Amino acid sequence: MEESVNIYQSKREFHLFVANTYRDLKQLKKEGDLSTFNNLLLKAMPEVKRYVNKNLNRALSNGKIDRNKYRADDFIDQLFIEVYEHIDEIENEKELYPWMFKKVDELLGDILVEEEFDSLFFENLDNYSKPEWDAMQEKFSTDGDGDLVMKEEWDDISYAKNDYVLNHVFVEDGDQEIIVQLDKELGAENIRKHSELVLRHLPGPMRRVYELFTEHQFDVAEIAKIRNSTIKEVESLLDAARKSLRKSFLNRYVS
Repeated sequence: MEESVNIYQSKREFHLFVANTYRDLKQLKKEGDLSTFNNLLLKAMPEVKRYVNKNLNRALSNGKIDRNKYRADDFIDQLFIEVYEHIDEIENEKELYPWMFKKVDELLGDILVEEEFDSLFFENLDNYSKPEWDAMQEKFSTDGDGDLVMKEEWDDISYAKNDYVLNHVFVEDGDQEIIVQLDKELGAENIRKHSELVLRHLPGPMRRVYELFTEHQFDVAEIAKIRNSTIKEVESLLDAARKSLRKSFLNRYVS
């Protein structure tokens, strides 16, 4: 629990760090100091790059993009240009970080075709047996998607560990016992792999809203701006993602 609190604090502190670069970035652009501008902006990019990597990895595993055609660095390089060209249009320091995610979402949207929603999976979350869950997990790993996502994510020390995942899924009164049980029986890696398996099958907008909220610590108002959506729509997607994950954990490991 303490580790998850520390992760949350570090994420929010990073939001503050990015916000604090706003005035310096504007001044550096005014002075025409592109080198220092880029060096400072680079320090604000790790989470954005991780977000890009995850989306590209999923598209790659689905055969939606050519392995040799797109790299995360290409999108980050373009984002550098976009920030430099449009920094004066960003209203205030609090808008900078959400704006960066919004812009990179747009850049990704230009090349990523939204994957087909697996409605059969979604509709049967309550009905899958444990052997069926295990078979899906095996196929997930065999296809490479699980390993592909985990490879660059899991060893990142800033990445949320198991109790962080579960604390966002089990939010009802009395859920603490379930969290303790899953933590003890599964361990961090299996919890993360199951969560990724389920998220992989959810609709893209639902998955990205959930990840922006949990992994990147944006609030619903910020996500609404990033996604060009309403707060009500974001709340609905977030609630649906959380309920889907909750059902899946209970059905596979607790029932």
